[in-house]
Amino acid sequence: MRFTKMQGLGNDYVYVNCFEETVESPASLARMVSDRHFGIGSDGLILIRPSVQADFFMEMFNADGTRSEMCGNGIRCVGKFVYDHGLIDKTEITVNTLAGIKRLSLHVKEGRVQSVTVDMGEPQLEASAIPVQASHSPVVAEPIEVAGGRFEMTCVSMGNPHAVVFVDDTSSVPVEQIGPEFEFHPRFPKRVNAEFVQVVSCSEVNMRVWERGTGETLACGTGACASTVACILNGLTDDEITLHLLGGDLRVKWDRGTNHVLMTGPAATVFEGEIDVSACPCDEPPHMVDPAW
Repeated sequence: MRFTKMQGLGNDYVYVNCFEETVESPASLARMVSDRHFGIGSDGLILIRPSVQADFFMEMFNADGTRSEMCGNGIRCVGKFVYDHGLIDKTEITVNTLAGIKRLSLHVKEGRVQSVTVDMGEPQLEASAIPVQASHSPVVAEPIEVAGGRFEMTCVSMGNPHAVVFVDDTSSVPVEQIGPEFEFHPRFPKRVNAEFVQVVSCSEVNMRVWERGTGETLACGTGACASTVACILNGLTDDEITLHLLGGDLRVKWDRGTNHVLMTGPAATVFEGEIDVSACPCDEPPHMVDPAW
């Protein structure tokens, strides 16, 4: 099977062109290719499929094989892949996801996509839509006890669930210890991504993220969008900010006139290759492609 490894701010995925390749057991394949010792090494697997509703469909699996609705860094790389590989020749494209159709603007230099702006759609703030068990909705600065500590969380869905916590210094947060406690906290019936945000000024913040199904990653596009919305809801920043993540910077704006969140960041190809998937354990039923894609 041919593959392409790509990354957005160090948030790396293995991409498969399903116009040409057939993947019958994507959850098993995701676990296989994501292994950084025995596989290719990635935060997960992204399949690029045909769509009847948009130009393409992005199907995403985390490193543990669980399916995810959406990934901001991942979808930017989808935009780069389809343009750089000649699957499309326009710079305004649509990509369908389990979180709905996203519109991408591709910024091209010398025939290759360098960065991408993604209309990430409307943030969902109702507790039941995130979902999170909460005493009120929207969930803004609500107390939660995690790993013996008391935090205040603001919850946002960008097609996937996020709990944003503000801290004094992101570098001192024990993300590896408290991240899993957030992810599997009983108040989140579908688990959660946890963002730890330090406000630097009204126009910039530092952010670290624990991603559901993967662990701490160098960046998270949906997490950056959720964090921006959380900053604004708490009156901490302007409507457009720069987020400094471990893998680099993202620029995010919440346009409250349209209620859409716009994210701009880089996308890069790491390498391409071929992998023998015959040893991939088929421990799941055959994958059925939804014709609505």
